[in-house]
Amino acid sequence: MIPVRGFEGKTVAVFGLARTGLAAARALMAGGATVALWDDNPATREKAVAEGFTLTDLTEADWSGFAALMLSPGVPLTHPKPHWTVERARREGVEILGDIELFARTVNAAAPHKRPKIIAITGTNGKSTTTALIGHVCAEAGRDVRIGGNIGTGVLSLEDMHGGAVYVLELSSYQLDLTSSLKADVTVLLNISPDHLERHGDMEGYVAAKKRILRNQGRGDTAVIGVDDAWGQRICTETTAANRRTIVPISASKAMSRGVYVLDGLLYDASGERAVEVADLKRARSLPGRHNWQNAAAAYAAAKGLGIDPGAASRALMTFPGLAHRMETVGVVGRVRFVNDSKATNADAARQALGSYPQVYWIVGGQPKSGGIDDLADLFPRVIKAYLVGEASDAFAATLEGRVAAARCGTIPAAAEAAFRDAAASGRDAIVLLSPACASFDQFADFEQRGEAFRAAVNAIAAGQTASDTTVGAA
Repeated sequence: MIPVRGFEGKTVAVFGLARTGLAAARALMAGGATVALWDDNPATREKAVAEGFTLTDLTEADWSGFAALMLSPGVPLTHPKPHWTVERARREGVEILGDIELFARTVNAAAPHKRPKIIAITGTNGKSTTTALIGHVCAEAGRDVRIGGNIGTGVLSLEDMHGGAVYVLELSSYQLDLTSSLKADVTVLLNISPDHLERHGDMEGYVAAKKRILRNQGRGDTAVIGVDDAWGQRICTETTAANRRTIVPISASKAMSRGVYVLDGLLYDASGERAVEVADLKRARSLPGRHNWQNAAAAYAAAKGLGIDPGAASRALMTFPGLAHRMETVGVVGRVRFVNDSKATNADAARQALGSYPQVYWIVGGQPKSGGIDDLADLFPRVIKAYLVGEASDAFAATLEGRVAAARCGTIPAAAEAAFRDAAASGRDAIVLLSPACASFDQFADFEQRGEAFRAAVNAIAAGQTASDTTVGAA
C-alpha cells in the first residue's frame, strides 16, 4: 500500500466503494487522514462494512468539514450529468479528485531522491497490453517494477515507493479527468478513436481527457505519441511545438524520419542519423498484428525514455507472454484454435483482431456501442460466419444480412459450440474468434468475466473430445 500524503489530520469524503474507493480509503487512513465513506448501492455498502469500514451517509453529512472528495472513476463527473456528490462538492467548494491524483500528490510530496520513476499509458485501444509489455521490458532490464492503475491492481494498493522503483500505470480517460498534478517521466498516448462519448459529452471532451496525461512534463521527460490516426498526429504536432520534452512519434504503418516505427513486422528506431532495424516482431508470438506492433513500438520507445538499453528492450519484446483476454489463445481442439479477445469492447478494438487473421468464425455482440459494427464492413470478407450474442444480436444481424452468414446464439457457450461445429466441419485449420465489439454489461460484470465464460466454454468443448484431438491452452 502507498500511504497518501497531504491530508494528515483532515477528513476526505470517499464515494464509490468498489476496488478503487476502498483502496483509496485504506491509503488515506494509512497516511493519517480520516475518511467518510459512502456508496449509492446498498449491497456495496454492506460489503464495505463486512470489510471493517464505518460508513457516513454523505446525503446528510456536513460537507464543510471535508478537505476533498475522492471520487471513484466510474462515477459520472460531467456527463450524461454530474453525479449528486459532484454537484454537492462544487456547491460546498470541496475539491474533487481521484486515486491517481492522490498518488501524484504523494509522489510530489516525497524528497527528490525518494521519488520513483513513472511511466503513464493511455489510448483508446491497446493500453492494457502496452502497460503489461512495458512492465515486462522494465522487469527484464532489472528494474523494480510495479504495474497497476486501470489494469490489475489499483495504484494505491501497489507496494510503497522508493527512489529506485518504476510505476507503470495504465490510465483511463475517467481517471485522467480526475487528475491534475501527475508528472510522468514517460507518457504514452497510443491512439484515439471515438469511445466513452456518453461520459465526455463529445469527441473534443474525450480527447481533452486523454491529453491530460501530457500535463506537467518538462525537460528530461519523454512523450511517446502514436501518429497513425488524425487525433494523434494533431496532438504530436501540438506537443512538439511546446518544445519542453523529448517527443517520440510511433507508427505501425509508415516510415518516419524520426521516432520509432514498424514496417511489415520489422521494428525500426529512427532516433539517430538513420533508421536502424532493432527487432523482427513477426517472431514475437504474443504480439501478432499491426495493433500489437504499435504496442511494441510504444514499449520500446518508453523503455529507451527511461534509460533502458535499446538492445535489452528489443530482446525483451520477444519474451512477452501476452495478456489475458487480448487475442489470447485459450485452447486448440483438433484443427480449431479458440482466440479470446474479450477486451475488444468497441468496433475499433475488434478491427485489430479481425485484421490479424485471413479467415475467422466470429463471435460478436453484447451491449452495443454507438455505430455498432458498421465501420468493420471492409473486414466482413474475412468472416466465414458470425455468431451473435447479447443485446446487439438483432442490430448486428441486420448489419450483416446479405454480406455475412450469421446465427443468433444468445450466449457465449452456445456461440462457442456452434462456431466449433462449423469450424471442425470445414476440415481445415480454423480460428474461432471472440472479439465482441461491444461492452459486456448486458450479461457480465466486465470483459474479464466474459472472457472467462468463453474459456470455460472452450474447456467444455475440449472435454467432449478425445485426448488425441485436444490441446487446451496451447498457443
